[in-house]
Amino acid sequence: MKKLGFGCLRLPMAGGEVDQAQFNRMVDRFMEAGFCYFDTAHTYIGGKSEVAIREGLVKRYPRQDFMLANKLTTPLFKSREDIIPLFEEQLAACGVEYFDYYLMHGLSGRLYERFVESKAFDVVRSLKEDGRVQHLGISFHDKPDVLERILDAHPEIEVVQIQLNYLDFDDPVIEGGGVYEVCRKYGKPVIVMEPVRGGGLAKLPEAAQKYVNRIGGCSPASLALRYAVSFEGVEIVLSGMSSEEQVDENIRTMKDPYPLNEQESAALEKIKRVFRGMGLIPCTACRYCIPGCPQNILIPRLFACLNAKKQFVDWDNSSSYEHYTGTKYGRASDCIGCGQCEEICPQHLPVTKLLGAVARVYDLTQAGV
Repeated sequence: MKKLGFGCLRLPMAGGEVDQAQFNRMVDRFMEAGFCYFDTAHTYIGGKSEVAIREGLVKRYPRQDFMLANKLTTPLFKSREDIIPLFEEQLAACGVEYFDYYLMHGLSGRLYERFVESKAFDVVRSLKEDGRVQHLGISFHDKPDVLERILDAHPEIEVVQIQLNYLDFDDPVIEGGGVYEVCRKYGKPVIVMEPVRGGGLAKLPEAAQKYVNRIGGCSPASLALRYAVSFEGVEIVLSGMSSEEQVDENIRTMKDPYPLNEQESAALEKIKRVFRGMGLIPCTACRYCIPGCPQNILIPRLFACLNAKKQFVDWDNSSSYEHYTGTKYGRASDCIGCGQCEEICPQHLPVTKLLGAVARVYDLTQAGV
């Protein structure tokens, strides 16, 4: 199996709906190039991701020609009795009779306890015995010691999906390198998510892009993908693709990925220093925080506004901020500090504090405070 996976969280959109015609073309290019792994979840794009996969992939290709991963997400079930009906909903939404991979979604120490209390591992094991799940895995967002505790308790876990990119490998919050080493210790194959950090490593600040320009012959996204796939034990590197151009570039990179050379590795170290000196919010725009926000705040969009303002100091992007707030959505200053966003954030960000920083730049400044 070739190592590029199609992440279906950030699909092409048109008028609030998945652009099915464009997605179909993207699927065709991906499959024709010999790639076959697709990743989704019931919560992605409000359920529209699964439907797009059914229409663009499942109905158009023989089942044995592709591999499909889905996930068991904690907000969607409260007890053991809820899991099978949810799973059957997912099968129906995708139009398949089984999933090749079924992952316990977004495990952290706190969420792991919910999976244990609901006997989720037992239920998914039974689904595997029935043939409706081929491989049981987890997607993980926490510290290395937490992963070690989970893998000790559940040897039935066959694969671990982790966040691995050159910016987070030695980051003290994400600890991507430490998490990867635990996977190697337990002999678990790795699926990489966020290799380009939600697109942040594909469109670099000018101060970082200059190091890529000096190399020549490569793009920031291709460097990030080749970095991620270079690790031993990595089976799949997921890329969330939202355009045909992104599919084409990723195929070129991943058809026969070659190791980073000394010059490229040195450039990545310099890019890391640029990012860390800018104080950017390390949000990957996964949007997990949005559905439960009582104030309907588009948190990732507002973080992106502040990051852009830091990257381009003289740029007044207040109009962008107003576009993502206005009458329909909440402003940063509307945050009531309930903390649900922080509970679910894969990056463990202090979201309410960061929204306060956004409010000071856009809301309080405009109000003359």
